[in-house]
Amino acid sequence: MTLRRKLAIRFSLVVFFALFVGVIAYPQAVSFIPPLAHAIEKLTINLGLDLQGGIHLQYAIDLSRVEQDKKEDALAAVQAVVERRVNAFGVGESLVQLAKSGTENFLIVELPGVKDIEKAKNVIKETPFLEFREERTQEEIDQILAPFNESMKKKAQDLLVRIKNGEDFEKIARESSDDPGSAANGGDLDFAKRGMFVPEFDAVIFDAPLAVGATYPDLVETQFGWHIIRKEEEKGEGDQKEVRARHILIAKASAENIPDVFYKPTELTGTYLKRSDVNFGSGGFQAGISEPQVLLKFDEKGAELFADITKRNLQKTVAIFVDDELVSAPTVQSEITDGEAVISGSFTLEEAKNLSQRLNEGALPVPITLVAQQSVEASLGQESLALGLRAGAIGLFVVVVYMIFYYRFLGFVAAVALLIYVGTMIALLKFSSLLPQVMTITLTLPGIAGLILSVGMAVDANVLIFERLREELRGGKSIPYAVSEAFRRAWPSIRDGNYSTILTSFILIFVGTSFVKGFALVLVLGVVVSMFTAIVLVKNIMRFVLERWHEKYLWLLVSGATPAKKDK
Repeated sequence: MTLRRKLAIRFSLVVFFALFVGVIAYPQAVSFIPPLAHAIEKLTINLGLDLQGGIHLQYAIDLSRVEQDKKEDALAAVQAVVERRVNAFGVGESLVQLAKSGTENFLIVELPGVKDIEKAKNVIKETPFLEFREERTQEEIDQILAPFNESMKKKAQDLLVRIKNGEDFEKIARESSDDPGSAANGGDLDFAKRGMFVPEFDAVIFDAPLAVGATYPDLVETQFGWHIIRKEEEKGEGDQKEVRARHILIAKASAENIPDVFYKPTELTGTYLKRSDVNFGSGGFQAGISEPQVLLKFDEKGAELFADITKRNLQKTVAIFVDDELVSAPTVQSEITDGEAVISGSFTLEEAKNLSQRLNEGALPVPITLVAQQSVEASLGQESLALGLRAGAIGLFVVVVYMIFYYRFLGFVAAVALLIYVGTMIALLKFSSLLPQVMTITLTLPGIAGLILSVGMAVDANVLIFERLREELRGGKSIPYAVSEAFRRAWPSIRDGNYSTILTSFILIFVGTSFVKGFALVLVLGVVVSMFTAIVLVKNIMRFVLERWHEKYLWLLVSGATPAKKDK
């Protein structure tokens, strides 16, 4: 393969890449292909709080009462608590992160699209509620479930009346039956022998005077609920008799499927839990040897309450709830009076750590104080976005005009590369929306500033290359040789300058606030893309476009150059 053909292939790849990022950045360009345009339009840039409006809150975290070796755990617990509350609040693209300034610790919360700042603050500031619950007696459970089950029985009676009045049995079964195994096919249970169903059901379809094709006139109550039964077919005699029936089940509520009913609150809550840790060993509620366990340590009052609870619940379960969510229900093996308990039972180490953290989330009320708040209206965010984009467009236009005016044809090449650079940046921001939330790039107003700054920096490498190219051409070198030398000799300066910018940006990312991080992240991305466009794209464009015959028109490239020597 000749050199010219290689250059042509590389130039074709550059053109394809430019078209690809151009279409992603501006999907209207393929509006004549509606399916493709609609698919690309689904890719959107995630906008930050300052561009789409919302709430920014900053809390100071008071760790004065926390032991030194527990402070990191306390901070993680606070962040986890607030993240769970924000997620429950239903905020998309929210940000909850820890920050530090000197010796002070802060929690930064950003809620894009949220307007009610007071409601948001109330949700975040609430302390997670940890409580211990004990089993209810069967009598207590029945009293709680009675009203609900009465309503379910009334529902079954109403359905039976509708069927007696001639409505379609199968249709009602599909719409109302709580039996997932038969509802889809109209309640059909297929042929069955005696003993395959509960006794109450068997008594109706095998013993009751129920004709084939008839519906039993009364509700049939079983442990599962209330049944409306219809006999469809029967065959065989005696022990070989089989009956095909349909039924509609209206299920009963039970303590097994409603933990809130099975357990009742006690006085013991997270207020009395000093902390929760992970250890290895045996003892406590359940025996376990060399297995991860969760150790609970109560204060003096909590120890008294826990002793009373374990004493009256021997061989029963005591449930642990965090924010009304059941996290564990160990069985009490003996009365515990020392204020310590162990939850064990086939935990992996990761599961034990997660449970311990959940308990600490409810038990560790680390004080947080709101020290700063900012509410950004959606209209103000849109105005900021419009102004930022306008500033970027103006900056891009000025740079393009200057490059073409000063560097002539080379400036035109740089302008093309700059447009490809902008398209690449927009495409990367859009594609990041497909990544997991923690990896998504969110564009903020400082990020737009970083993007505009990177536009100017994107031509910095081109300036170094073009100046070096001019020197080579003025020295009488041929264009192919001059292009090669220009890139080779300019690379060390480009590399060192961009590496220092990237290093500084990473420092800002690790130690800066959220707004500074947004600026630095976009700047890093811009520098990397600018190096790619300058070293890869511009080089291949110039090597393909600039040929020996251009030496007759060197005034398009540089003034004061002499014709190339033949050996060069």
